[in-house]
Amino acid sequence: MMEKMIFGRYIPVDSPLHKMDPRAKLLTIIIFIAVVFLADNTLTYGLLAIFTLAAIWLSNIPIKFLFNGLKFLFWIILFTFFLHIFFTKEGDLLYKFGFIEIYQGGLRQGIFISLRFFFLLLVTSLLTLTTTPIEITDGIESLLKPLKKVGFPVHELSLMISIALRFIPTLMDETDKIMKAQMARGVDFSEGTIKQRAKAVVPLLIPLFINAFKRAEELATAMEARGYRGGEGRTKYRLLKWGMIDNIAILTLFILTILLLLLR
Repeated sequence: MMEKMIFGRYIPVDSPLHKMDPRAKLLTIIIFIAVVFLADNTLTYGLLAIFTLAAIWLSNIPIKFLFNGLKFLFWIILFTFFLHIFFTKEGDLLYKFGFIEIYQGGLRQGIFISLRFFFLLLVTSLLTLTTTPIEITDGIESLLKPLKKVGFPVHELSLMISIALRFIPTLMDETDKIMKAQMARGVDFSEGTIKQRAKAVVPLLIPLFINAFKRAEELATAMEARGYRGGEGRTKYRLLKWGMIDNIAILTLFILTILLLLLR
């Protein structure tokens, strides 16, 4: 499970995306999430596909590794696809079998919405795969710095997000270990009715929550022992530098936005 987990996991390779400023990456993700909803035809979705594939290529992360990590989310994408096919009654009727009716608008909407969801998953996954938790913390804190003037705890919020991302793979690893221990004791998670499977999950959740709270307490103790008192008066060992590659990324996304608006 740990080998296939990509959310919150950092892959240390040499690539243009790894060298980008974390603030540029965060801005790119935020803008892309808004821009992806501008696509409404084959040509605009083709542009999004080119941008997404280019980002994966520049990250130097194997496509097979990326797709294996997102494999468990493909079922959600398929569910969204079939949901639109069976319940969107727009356009010409393409197929009818009993009470099942598939319309042209439903098929088109299902494909487009599924692609939109798929592109969002791929691009947002690249953020944690190419950026360390420390860099994400510094980037969020820098972008939200103006909110400090109104008393918003920017540093604390950034630290919480960073810790959450950091512990996602750790908790998945703990889940895998607990599942193997329970299976060695005769628990079967794959067979039986839904009610029986739900009961089998209970012995998994209780030790998982206990370990999570234990890790949180240990982390808090370690931070206090090292003199952590919040963001007030803290200095930075690593300074963020906005470079040419960051300007190119923002400019490319700006051009993509203009093209999507013109081709709608």
